[in-house]
Amino acid sequence: MKNLFLFLYRNNYSIIFFLLEILCLALIIRNNNFQNASAFNSSNKIVGSVMEVVNYMNEYINLKATNKNLAQENARLRSLMPDAYYESNVLRNSVSDTIKHQQYSFIVAKVINNSMARRNNYLTLDKGSMQGVKPEMGVITSQGVVGIIKNVSAHYCTVMSMLHKDMRISAKFKNNNYFGSLAWEGTDPTIAVLKDIAKHVVFKTGDTVVTTSYSAVFPENILIGTVANADIKPGENFYNIRIKLSTNFSNLTYVYVVDNLLKSEQRKLEEATVNNDH
Repeated sequence: MKNLFLFLYRNNYSIIFFLLEILCLALIIRNNNFQNASAFNSSNKIVGSVMEVVNYMNEYINLKATNKNLAQENARLRSLMPDAYYESNVLRNSVSDTIKHQQYSFIVAKVINNSMARRNNYLTLDKGSMQGVKPEMGVITSQGVVGIIKNVSAHYCTVMSMLHKDMRISAKFKNNNYFGSLAWEGTDPTIAVLKDIAKHVVFKTGDTVVTTSYSAVFPENILIGTVANADIKPGENFYNIRIKLSTNFSNLTYVYVVDNLLKSEQRKLEEATVNNDH
């Protein structure tokens, strides 16, 4: 308190001058319409600019929560899409009853680790068995396919990325349904190669490539990428088609773990069929 009084005493002339300046300015603005209007407009502009900065900071601070909420909402909407259901047509007494059943559900997860520069790349997600994640579940984003769940702990899981030498995906052209096997060659993280497409198949640069219905891991028609270019070696009957991947693996944040609710039934039936042939 003593220091405050000393400061006021030493600077009393300057303080009085400053207060008088403010008083004069207030009287001028109050008694002159032009200055009054100018001051009012200037103050509104300053307040507006300050509010814009405050709103921007609030939006930035809440960006993490906003992204998480959007990811959860997208997962819910994906569960309502037609591709997340299968239809059973039951014919009884010449009456056809079509009943839709949920086939796929989606779990939102955050990427907490990701590699791109290796020959075998993996991701780590912040969801595990406690949230219903299991090995061999598919992982996608709004951009397209990401990979397949490899190992699971209580609270985390690892994902075999599409950028892995052992990764194989059943893929097809969206416009004509010709399908083949898609794999990463281990060099460019934006390019994969689609094989087993016969040389009589007609396609062009820019054609869309999506997942097929032959996998129990991914729903059908999930985006994989577009045709970049292709070649066929003399004497061979199949193309090597380079696909520009739609997923940008360098900025993955939130992903969706795909739970095929009918996968166990499909796998058991297929295994039983194979075993009966031996």
